Amino acid sequence: MAQSGSVDVEDRQYDPDDDHEFPTERLNTVLPEILSDPEITTYLQAQNVNAVTRKEYNDHGTKHIEIVRNRALRLYELLKTSDIEFNGATEQGLCDADEPVIIALAATLHDVGHVVHRDNHAYYSIPLAADILDRFLSRFNFYDIEQQVRMKAEILHAILCHHTAEDPLTTEAGIIRVADALDMERGRSRIPYKKGGRGIDTLSSQAIDRVSLKSGSDSPVLVEIEMVNAAGVYQVDNLLKAKLRDSGLQEHVRIVAVNTRSGDQLVEQIEL
Repeated sequence: MAQSGSVDVEDRQYDPDDDHEFPTERLNTVLPEILSDPEITTYLQAQNVNAVTRKEYNDHGTKHIEIVRNRALRLYELLKTSDIEFNGATEQGLCDADEPVIIALAATLHDVGHVVHRDNHAYYSIPLAADILDRFLSRFNFYDIEQQVRMKAEILHAILCHHTAEDPLTTEAGIIRVADALDMERGRSRIPYKKGGRGIDTLSSQAIDRVSLKSGSDSPVLVEIEMVNAAGVYQVDNLLKAKLRDSGLQEHVRIVAVNTRSGDQLVEQIEL
């Protein structure tokens, strides 16, 4: 059980040794390479210079990427367990084993554009990620040139569509869009809050105590959110709702947010 004020990690970590409802061999080969690649790890560190140091915005660096990647894979597994159809890899002539690789790489690289600027970063992420993927995908003998191009196409589409102005055309891209918004606990704002940042994004994420992803009784995915005050409504209703809308996952995800602070009755519970 997470301590009050801590970030819940029990359903966040992808474990390659666990049994999963999808083919894992390619993902388990690619993921260690992602985590140890010096160019990728440096980008993830550098992303916070513009986002946090200069703009005093929420964390968009290494920890954010870790959370988004693991929650994206958790969403993927819950949807696969319910036999939800995925079309990204399939329509490119790729296989099921490529779906989690697309998701893992898109989640990892979706914010690299922050090194250029926080504003419009999704568009800057595309050329930067394309260069990284040209080098990175070529190291795996199960991807020939044609497959590398098709993998890159799907990864870049998912990266672009984490931006609410762009509509995902694949289930894989929809997962990245929603997973990005599911990093909302108070750990997200730890750096700007300590620096004195008091914007709505920082204050509202301070109000989210815990996020859990589970199999739902009436939907493939149940997202449970515990708030400690009503400011968390901004994270849920303005940010998460906007990401879920037009993601393609609206019918598959149920969101329940509960205010756990008994003395604050302005908002007790909201559902999406």
